[in-house]
Amino acid sequence: MTDQTPFGAPGYGPPGYGPPGYGTPQPPPGQPGYGYGYGHGPGYGQPYDAPPPGHGHGPGAGPGGGPVLLALGDIAVIDDKVMTPGGALPLKGAVWTATDLSRTDERIPPHAIVLAVVFFLFCLLGLLFLLMKEKVTIGFVQVAVSSGGRYHTTMVPVDSPQGVALVMGHVNYARSLSM
Repeated sequence: MTDQTPFGAPGYGPPGYGPPGYGTPQPPPGQPGYGYGYGHGPGYGQPYDAPPPGHGHGPGAGPGGGPVLLALGDIAVIDDKVMTPGGALPLKGAVWTATDLSRTDERIPPHAIVLAVVFFLFCLLGLLFLLMKEKVTIGFVQVAVSSGGRYHTTMVPVDSPQGVALVMGHVNYARSLSM
């Protein structure tokens, strides 16, 4: 029988990588820390320098140190940067595109079908419940940003025509910030 560290215990994972447990990559001792996760540092695997004390901490502060001006899916605009999971893009000159991939269907709601069946047994007027219609919007708005020779796209789910208009308004605001 081999001596193994139990799952989740400190030191579980690659040898020499210390206390944070399994799945948390750590730099070798004596090396600068690295930022992992969405929007940390200049890019994945790049050195991450924490903001100076008193800057960028607290509610509404983004990972880059300033307030989050806009967030669309996994894209965030902070100060003069566009933060994506792949790293930071320059905000100045960024090209934003939005494509509406949603659709609105008209259907008979389930409660109308139940009422039609129940009232059909009592009188033939129950069939009028089948004339009830509701509009249902499903789908996504695809938002893409291109800047500094890099490109990122995300899908923002929407459930109403007003949600589509809201996302399009956010994209227009991002375009105004990019000028």
